[in-house]
Amino acid sequence: MSQFQIFSDKEIESLRKGGKILRACLDLVESMIAAGMTTKELDDAAEKFILSEGGKPGFKGYRHFPNTLCTSINEECVHGIPSGRALKEGDIISVDCGVIFDGLYTDACFTASVGKISEEAAKLLKVTLQCLKNVVALVKKGVKVGDISATVQQTAEAAGFHPVRSLTGHGLGKTLHQFPDIHNVGEAGTGAILPANTLIAVEPIISAGSDMVVTGEDGWTLSTKDSALCAHFEHTLLILEEGCEVIA
Repeated sequence: MSQFQIFSDKEIESLRKGGKILRACLDLVESMIAAGMTTKELDDAAEKFILSEGGKPGFKGYRHFPNTLCTSINEECVHGIPSGRALKEGDIISVDCGVIFDGLYTDACFTASVGKISEEAAKLLKVTLQCLKNVVALVKKGVKVGDISATVQQTAEAAGFHPVRSLTGHGLGKTLHQFPDIHNVGEAGTGAILPANTLIAVEPIISAGSDMVVTGEDGWTLSTKDSALCAHFEHTLLILEEGCEVIA
């Protein structure tokens, strides 16, 4: 799909319902995060909850991904596969999840601390979340994709951090990833113009060090090239005539 998908009022209601399931799922997972908890336990709880609410996991089986959640720890940026690995005091963990409801996708992510974390890690989480908040405040009909990219880049770099250049946000709806790609670096005033009643997933993925990633042995997990910490926050946003609605 090389153009924006525009949603009907009925589809928007379905997206809101899917987003509600996704938000509640991530709230549940966040409440479970503690030293000693395994990422597989988080994944099992998420899948059980989504199914109990009438949704379907959006990631499981997508391009053969094996799980409901992506659980990425410390230097891992995205696509970490849940396993028997136990969380440790001082870790940070990014939890990314998608939900399908009435055939439509929503997608969201947060990064959480496990107990007490370093000052650098705490700053990284705060700045990455601020990147997302700044985009939410910016986005409305008529904004260009490059405006989003520039906002994320400027917010991160002003704090001494670096957006991961190869990882992007995206349009979504009937498929998980569709037009447009939304980079976390870019030039304001460039790119496609956002119409009303379309859906985008905005996801600042910010490194405390290198902006380059390497692929792990599992073929999925992407980590910073220099093993620096990485944080990731994501919302699914519905574009409105004025402003936007956080769907998930």
